[in-house]
Amino acid sequence: MAVDQEEWIPLTNLGRSVAAGEITSIDEVLKSGTPIKESQIIDIFLPDLEDEVLDINMVQRMTDSGRRVKFRSVVVVGNRNGYVGFGQAKDAQVGSAIQKAIRDAKLNIIKIERGCGSWECGCNQEHSIPVEVTGKAGSVRITLKPAPQGIGLVTGDIGKKVLELAGIKDVWVFTRGQTRTTINFAKATFDALKKTNMVRTGGSQ
Repeated sequence: MAVDQEEWIPLTNLGRSVAAGEITSIDEVLKSGTPIKESQIIDIFLPDLEDEVLDINMVQRMTDSGRRVKFRSVVVVGNRNGYVGFGQAKDAQVGSAIQKAIRDAKLNIIKIERGCGSWECGCNQEHSIPVEVTGKAGSVRITLKPAPQGIGLVTGDIGKKVLELAGIKDVWVFTRGQTRTTINFAKATFDALKKTNMVRTGGSQ
């Protein structure tokens, strides 16, 4: 962490506050409401973030100089403990597209509320979500419902990757729309998780 701060030259007021030690946690960063424009802020406070590439597509576009080809990468990042981010980016090189998408996901990091909102369980542990939430992206609509321990993640592979990196272990997932569209499926799941922030449970800080 110290090495990162020494090498990093912050360019924003938020970054300078972090580097100066005036802000000491990711929660302070998120509560400030200030847009995060430097991924190093996330690297400092969430060094254990994992990333998962959800999709890579070749995108072609005709220009006056001919056909241009780029790769679009969709990525989710998370620490499997309440923090998750979603990002996407394009670049002429696959590797660069992935790195840009990871950076974008870090800049869009959120903290989710976890809990046990299932009437079948009531264990008060943070293995599921506190209440039912719904997210949307394009034609895709995804509803997450609290599930008792042991149910697991009842959804497809894309949804599982987003939920796992967020730290959700048990949840019922109901979908509508063109769910085969990876970007919208992942984005709708992320949007639903974002809605948990509107919930204030007894254990919330």
